[in-house]
Amino acid sequence: MAPSAMTRWTKSLSEARPVPYWLDDPARPRPEPALTGADTCDLLVVGGGYSGLWTALIAKERDPARDVVLVEGREVGWAASGRNGGFCAASLTHGLPNGLSRWPDEIHKLQELGARNLDEIEKAVARHALDCDFERSGEIDVATETYQAWELKDWYEEMERRGLADGVEYLDADAVREQVDSPTFLAGLYDRRGVALVHPAKLAWGLKRACLRLGVRIHEHTPALTLKPYGAGMAVRTPYGEVRARRVALGTNVFPNLVRRVRSYTIPVYDYALMTEPLTADQLASIGWKNRQGLGDSANQFHYFRLSADNRVLWGGYDAIYPYGGRVRAEYDDRPETYAKLAGHFFTCFPQLEGVRFTHAWGGAIDTCSRFSAFFGTAHQGRVTYAAGYTGLGVGATRFGAEVMLDLLAGERTERTELRMVRRKPLPFPPEPFAWTGIALTKWSLARADAHAGRRNLWLRTMDRLGLGFDS
Repeated sequence: MAPSAMTRWTKSLSEARPVPYWLDDPARPRPEPALTGADTCDLLVVGGGYSGLWTALIAKERDPARDVVLVEGREVGWAASGRNGGFCAASLTHGLPNGLSRWPDEIHKLQELGARNLDEIEKAVARHALDCDFERSGEIDVATETYQAWELKDWYEEMERRGLADGVEYLDADAVREQVDSPTFLAGLYDRRGVALVHPAKLAWGLKRACLRLGVRIHEHTPALTLKPYGAGMAVRTPYGEVRARRVALGTNVFPNLVRRVRSYTIPVYDYALMTEPLTADQLASIGWKNRQGLGDSANQFHYFRLSADNRVLWGGYDAIYPYGGRVRAEYDDRPETYAKLAGHFFTCFPQLEGVRFTHAWGGAIDTCSRFSAFFGTAHQGRVTYAAGYTGLGVGATRFGAEVMLDLLAGERTERTELRMVRRKPLPFPPEPFAWTGIALTKWSLARADAHAGRRNLWLRTMDRLGLGFDS
């Protein structure tokens, strides 16, 4: 990148605030009081992101008489649930290719359950009047290299052969640029119904309000410190009190699980995003983004981008940063070198938008597992359940995970609990320094594949054979 180009592009960041755009909202709800003293309940939910909120809400919908308490270490939606791109996908498997490679015999059932789950989210938005800018506008996966266009065409033909292409359309260069006009777009796969866009923080806040209306007791600024058996139930200690519950659902995702043996299955990977100022009508017309789809490109190091309700462009992805030791720390949420890189990529994609400024730049941790899709389990003789490992596609899949956790706590055999995806775990990550070394080598190999027409080296091919899923 030439110094003059770097200067031109980084000027667009001069007024960007290092805070998540979605959370920078004067309408952000006041936190509920912290727990003080002792409390009891039928179901304790730990974690106030999507995973915990959906679990609490669905638990009350299934049984309004159930006494449900939710505790959150900081404020509802402050972590991944308020920082993501707002892509609410039907896929439960981090995309069809990943699901097909891992559970080929179940993929039609997984696709059906995922589509049903997204429909249920849309119904919940209406039923609970969740003010979250929900738009079922779909998503286009775009090719920006010739080899990617060939791969998209081949993949679409394979989807057709397997009966998995319903609602998906292949777009050649002219067709994709008719939808969104970038000189870098060479082809696309348009999934018209399988993705909705939301304001992610407003979704979390709306779920919080819905839970409160149904009688869930929510305590914010209440981290769960320990989990121990207590009689026929469990006891969770907090800084100022304790909750004794018959059953406990853990939705802590990227943060250390209270069931210690689960911790080796996830690592934090930091993702970053920019948000532009609102586009003018002329600027929006210059890129022709009239149908408001979400977009993502097809590289291993990929970008995701979408329009907000007020026509800002969110542009995120590409860098995925793993901190040595897998620690989650606030200082990792801000990374100017990544912001500068993303700004350059943005103007390469949309040179028509030269002069647009970014107002917000932020990052956050994603809970990643080795198979790139959620895993589930129970502990303490079935009195505790957990779900984690959504790897960036949790906006929609966490609702499905909530239903799985409630099924497991009830001891029920359902079409969800019978899935191999639910019954089996991914491979755990090794201890340091092996985890950091392996991830660094994988990142280097993925960048090299992007630069060499997608050709995967020996390391990536070995990871593929081991089922470690580093394919996006």
